[in-house]
Amino acid sequence: MAEVRTIGLSVLTDKNESRGRTIEVEKGVLSRNQELADELRKRFGVHGILALNFVSSPGSGKTTLLARTFTDMPDVRAGVIVGDLATDNDATTLRASGAETVQIMTGGVCHLEASMVSKAVAPLPLEELDLVAIENVGNLVCPAAFDLGEDLRIVMLSVTEGEDKPLKYPTIFKSADVVILTKTDLAEAVGFDRSAALENLRLTAPGATVFEVSARSGEGLSDWYDYLANRLGRAQ
Repeated sequence: MAEVRTIGLSVLTDKNESRGRTIEVEKGVLSRNQELADELRKRFGVHGILALNFVSSPGSGKTTLLARTFTDMPDVRAGVIVGDLATDNDATTLRASGAETVQIMTGGVCHLEASMVSKAVAPLPLEELDLVAIENVGNLVCPAAFDLGEDLRIVMLSVTEGEDKPLKYPTIFKSADVVILTKTDLAEAVGFDRSAALENLRLTAPGATVFEVSARSGEGLSDWYDYLANRLGRAQ
């Protein structure tokens, strides 16, 4: 299991220069991140790997959905990179599903960056994989700015979070290729307004493909599996 840590930005104390210098540093970080992301994308492409970046709030069901997906699609050779501030609980769960798994401990950083993913990819047998799933740190804000070399950015939203999240966090939803509404088996119990949620997604993520699933009951999973199979060139 690999552990990757990153260094945070320095605190600038010069009141007259801090704002300009902070912006300059942030642009530099994002520029370097984009370079590394492009390198990762080429690396995945050489091996014919479909790379997926899963982003959501904590507790939306990323790990559960991925574990069930890999269990139900055993012919898909998958690798997973798991990002967490602490613990390897999710990586342990995913490893049990049969996926090659690497853990990134961010040490307090609230998102994954391409440099972290680049290091985490090293122990994965890319030549043997069809798919690499990146389970980002639970956060709907910071990950929006960081390309990780993915082919698809998948944003997940559980019915327990409420239907207004796409409006509250529009940047991440606007960048989504796929949006997965999860825990649909709980929708009635929590009073989830499905039509309002879909309308909010239409406004913020009009180009995204939307799935409504329950990893527990299995509702909607066949559509998700078919989509994934098609993206992998394995129409079912």
